Amino acid sequence: MSAARRRRSRPPHRHEPPPAPSGPAAAAGPAGATPSLRAWAVPLGLTLGLLAVSLAPRVQSNAVLTGSFWAAAAALGAWQAVLYLRLRTPSAGRSFRVVARPQHYLQAAVQMAVFLYWGYFWRPVYDHAWLLIAQLVFAYAFDLLLSWSRRDHYVLGFGPFPIIFSTNLFLWFRDDWFYLQFVMLAAGFLGKEFVRRRREGRSAHIFNPSAFSLGLFSLILLATGTTDLTWGQDIASTLTLAPRIYLFLFAIGLVVMYAFSITLVAGSAAIVLFGSSALYSAIAGVPYFIDSEIPSAVFLGLHLLVTDPSTSPRTPPGKALFGALYGLGVFALYALLGTAGLPTFYDKLLCVPLLNLSVPWIDRLAAAAGARRGPARRAGAWAPAGGNLLHMAVWVLFFAAMSAAGATDGRHRGDSVPFWERTCADDRPQACARLIRIETNYCGDNAGWACNELGRHYREGSVVPADAERALEYFSQACELRFQAGCVNLLDRTSLVRADPRPLDLRLLLREAGPNLLDMPEPALRARACEHGWSFACQP
Repeated sequence: MSAARRRRSRPPHRHEPPPAPSGPAAAAGPAGATPSLRAWAVPLGLTLGLLAVSLAPRVQSNAVLTGSFWAAAAALGAWQAVLYLRLRTPSAGRSFRVVARPQHYLQAAVQMAVFLYWGYFWRPVYDHAWLLIAQLVFAYAFDLLLSWSRRDHYVLGFGPFPIIFSTNLFLWFRDDWFYLQFVMLAAGFLGKEFVRRRREGRSAHIFNPSAFSLGLFSLILLATGTTDLTWGQDIASTLTLAPRIYLFLFAIGLVVMYAFSITLVAGSAAIVLFGSSALYSAIAGVPYFIDSEIPSAVFLGLHLLVTDPSTSPRTPPGKALFGALYGLGVFALYALLGTAGLPTFYDKLLCVPLLNLSVPWIDRLAAAAGARRGPARRAGAWAPAGGNLLHMAVWVLFFAAMSAAGATDGRHRGDSVPFWERTCADDRPQACARLIRIETNYCGDNAGWACNELGRHYREGSVVPADAERALEYFSQACELRFQAGCVNLLDRTSLVRADPRPLDLRLLLREAGPNLLDMPEPALRARACEHGWSFACQP
């Protein structure tokens, strides 16, 4: 769809004088009337709805979580009371009208599909459902009251859905800190309302609301070292529990690409990330990302976070540059965060607000480049008529090539612990640090072998600085998990006994970032271990 066509079909901006509502939309009566009880019943009903959700057993199971709901409802109720009293004048009517925009409900439908598929394989997503509903109710009430505080009209539609869904696909707070989730959502809507600029003759918000709040709170969490208050790390690492998650995200992403012509954004980001990762791997001999060429959470982000059509460039060259910069930003932030010892899953969140801020610069750069190319060459290069279908075809071919190269679903060499042991012994860049990180994750999953290996590393002091106390802690954990070598090392502080992983350990070590292999027969398990480089499993 061309930019001119989008301008013709775009609904009036909410900051412009709206057309006079009619029928059911005229909930507040004609202009100049006193506030209609019928109109004010909407935010009141939403607030009562939030209180009703707080009675769900999922919420009542935690006193702090329940209190968070009540505090949010009390804040909304107080805001309504103050606003109603302030507007009790003959010239202060408030109204709303219903407008269903495809960019909102189609994005929401695609995001909901991700929740349903992912949650089927990771139960906390379904357990989060009541909290997701509460956030939607809060978002509608907050957005409506914010709008009525600044103007007399509110556009009621599906707008809050993609904001809430997008936020929760990447970050949510644990129950004891869930009140911060409401604060984070409020920050996103405040940023949308107050941080604006003129674009194509209209007042437009600068930031993708969910990306703004995610980026802001990511900085706060990093600065305060409080990532453990959130499910962020778990969210980033559990997408792969859903089989064929890359293929699934690719398939639903095609819907968004076709509807909103954002193929160049997502495709450029993927190409840059894949190319940069492959180049690093060829030079360093180890993958840039531990067990993938593009992490699944990043692949989700380049489809459903950075592609908001309202806060990204309009022209094809601008979209391509925007996506390429996102890919470079994620690539650089992953290294920066890892070097600083900070959680790397923030890489996909921190650069989006900066890119939103740079859209005018990107548009000017794309326009200048287009002017130098000349109108004929510019038109031929991007094929305006049906150009998006051409871009989608290229993206399909590129994804097929990625899949054939083993860069999406399926086994990746970074899934193999023996691979990281070899590359660490060869002193490859970051290999030893990643070996420690992988073994730490498996030890946390109760793999006794991994706990014993960690204890050995900390006692030996060759891979990490020697730490006798920490070594004893890991040996103790291995012994508690009935890994015999761990018990020997715990009792004899001069020993460094190693042993092959047990079948129980292999069910964790061979899962390739997917579900534990609890039902796999032992012969098949040993065959899989042999394929992963465990030499003991290759013996008859």
